[in-house]
Amino acid sequence: MHGPAAKLGADHAASKKSKLGVILFFIYFIVYSGFVVIGLVAPELMGVHVLSNQNLAIVYGFGLIILAIIMGFIYNSMCNKLEKKMNNKEGKL
Repeated sequence: MHGPAAKLGADHAASKKSKLGVILFFIYFIVYSGFVVIGLVAPELMGVHVLSNQNLAIVYGFGLIILAIIMGFIYNSMCNKLEKKMNNKEGKL
């Protein structure tokens, strides 16, 4: 029968990876909330040209997308480092 490709053991870095994920989520939540608040409170501000004839809504929106991608790379890199550090053969820190 077909089984898993790799033997999976205990993930000793799981709690730290979860904490990191929550921290990154709240950072993104705050930045995204700024976008929503500007749209609700001062929608005319979204039409202000800020960068090479692009308005704030476009620049902020693309910034959110780029931030999400960068944060994904940061999360992946940091999780890999935590796994290598904490999931050695003996399972020690």
